[in-house]
Amino acid sequence: MAKKLDASEVKLNIRPLADRVLVEPVEEEEVTFAGGKLVLPETAKEKPQKGIVLAAGPGRRDDDGEIIPMEVKQGDQVLYAKYAGTEIKLEGKKYLILRESDILAVIE
Repeated sequence: MAKKLDASEVKLNIRPLADRVLVEPVEEEEVTFAGGKLVLPETAKEKPQKGIVLAAGPGRRDDDGEIIPMEVKQGDQVLYAKYAGTEIKLEGKKYLILRESDILAVIE
């Protein structure tokens, strides 16, 4: 089971712009049972679609230049589109930078 991450514990020197968010994917151990416990290798796993928002930009601008605030905030656990975002590696860990529109739901 994945450890619940508190977004306030993570200090990264990255600030998303506009309507982008920085998400740490929540990797859950995938196990299949066939006469015993078998843990699937990384290459056989599906990409996770759940993560924790670590940082969020201020929001996108409308046609009049007004900022439309973000609906997600730091610490939200979210579901996002399967192939969304850009994967980056910081300090040896994988993160995603997504547009807010790639986020499907906030888990409450």
